[in-house]
Amino acid sequence: MFLKVYKIIFSFLLIALLNSNSFAQEKATVKWYTIEEVQELVKNEPRKIYIDMYTDWCGWCKVMDKKTFTDKNIVEHLNNNFYAVKFDAEGKENVVFKNQTFKFIAQGSRGYHELAAALMQGKMSYPTSVFLDESLNVISPLPGYYPPEKLQPVLEFIGQDHYKTTNYEQFLSKKDGVNN
Repeated sequence: MFLKVYKIIFSFLLIALLNSNSFAQEKATVKWYTIEEVQELVKNEPRKIYIDMYTDWCGWCKVMDKKTFTDKNIVEHLNNNFYAVKFDAEGKENVVFKNQTFKFIAQGSRGYHELAAALMQGKMSYPTSVFLDESLNVISPLPGYYPPEKLQPVLEFIGQDHYKTTNYEQFLSKKDGVNN
């Protein structure tokens, strides 16, 4: 009888332990918004906007999704300091941004979205990170794949307004000087 109770208690504890480990292993995720949601959110709580410009066929976009946007520090920084938007640069839906309607432009077998072209300043490469200020004005597009260790200082540079007073190289050298 005692052995049977012991087995039940042991089984219960083992199940509880396994369940707690599965919760602990869940990865942090970026809270992604639509561009329309962000336009409303900045009215009540102004923040800078980070836009991940991607396409479905872009291999490096998928790598950023898998490696960069699952990194704990990146997720935390984006969720706490930015409104993050994932925008399909070849999306076919009309988008109203700053009271202007942007559309998909068919071009050959693909095409592009006018808003992507406007925010990326006509330089269509993927992935591209686009930063907007609290008034929805473009700070800078940043083309290319960025692993977490390269994106983190950029998020700090823009998120903490260092871009207004210094260039990126000076920011990095000051940051490195503080860390050494």
